[in-house]
Amino acid sequence: MDTTIRNVRLDATSNQQLTNLARAGARAFGHTAELTLNRALAQLLRLRVAQINNCTYCLTVHHAAAQEAGIPPAKVQTLTAWWETQLFTDEERAALAYAEALTRIADATSARPFQDLHDGLAAHFTEDEILEIAAVVINMNIWTRLKLAEGAMPGVNNA
Repeated sequence: MDTTIRNVRLDATSNQQLTNLARAGARAFGHTAELTLNRALAQLLRLRVAQINNCTYCLTVHHAAAQEAGIPPAKVQTLTAWWETQLFTDEERAALAYAEALTRIADATSARPFQDLHDGLAAHFTEDEILEIAAVVINMNIWTRLKLAEGAMPGVNNA
């Protein structure tokens, strides 16, 4: 089925500062950016943020990008419950837990402080890699919210 994306709420390109912010993040940390972080891991993080934030535009883009990154279909299909599988490495689990917590930071509690998730990352990644992980997640949160504000909705292409 051919789909097309249409903005039904706003046109963010009419605000140059917002457009510049989003594009700068995409160039630096988006799915086509050159990172030192493993490409498949970065893509899993982007897709998980899109799932959490219910951004249909981002889900469409990042499902295709996951396929291009060579992520096994079983990982993509079970990503919403990654902790209930044995498909993900310890490194991926630490990064996914961190990405979820950073995306849902208002849910941090004394029982599960954010510091614990940072410490979990530090057991597997260098400080520079942790910075890239944070940047990928932050960038995706910007894009999901921008696309939700725009109402960027996939629909059937009737042409």
